[in-house]
Amino acid sequence: MRVVEITREPVELYKILKFEGIVASGGEAKAVIENGQVLVNGAVETRKRKKIVSGDTIEFMGEQFQVSLK
Repeated sequence: MRVVEITREPVELYKILKFEGIVASGGEAKAVIENGQVLVNGAVETRKRKKIVSGDTIEFMGEQFQVSLK
């Protein structure tokens, strides 16, 4: 599991995917979220602006990311 450090919370889900390089662009991030390809804390999340905080877990394409406040 990879740790994703954020400097403030909350952060919108699509921004984490984009800025961490998990996807190539913000548009791609929004598309994969809307298509139900992203899980937050084990549940499918389709809200691209879902507020993510420290302790949340994101999963995309079989890879898990633990969000931590820096």
